[in-house]
Amino acid sequence: MEPSFAMTLLSAGKQQLCAQLRAANEVTAAYGLALSEAEIAELAERRFEALRSTGRVELGGGVLPQIAKTFCDSPYLNRHDFADTLFQLQDCFYYFKNESADRIPDDDLIDLMKKYFDGVCEGSLEYLAGTSLEELCRAMRTGEWEDADE
Repeated sequence: MEPSFAMTLLSAGKQQLCAQLRAANEVTAAYGLALSEAEIAELAERRFEALRSTGRVELGGGVLPQIAKTFCDSPYLNRHDFADTLFQLQDCFYYFKNESADRIPDDDLIDLMKKYFDGVCEGSLEYLAGTSLEELCRAMRTGEWEDADE
């Protein structure tokens, strides 16, 4: 039996993400943060679960490599939970993309997440997801976007 077109696309997307995460390791390793092959494979699987659960569609390798490269210099990340933290940051990203009705460009949202994570959140993913970016999305919906990230 031949694989379906959807399964072929899914497999290609996972392979592309894995390749991009390996390439991101070249940047993150300078900060003592590198993903193992097992972590890369797990993150690729979890990405598609996250997309499915949030009802999002993403072409290519996705935002995870960009998140890894943006956050790797955070003083709040460590080698032991780097992969899990990336997964949680990815979940936050998808959640806030939905909450902002996709009005925040990916790069801007990732930069704002980093700013809050390293700043007022002091590395707390719960605080990041529960308050700071929620306020940002509320500001987006009410048209106060420019003031929200001050």
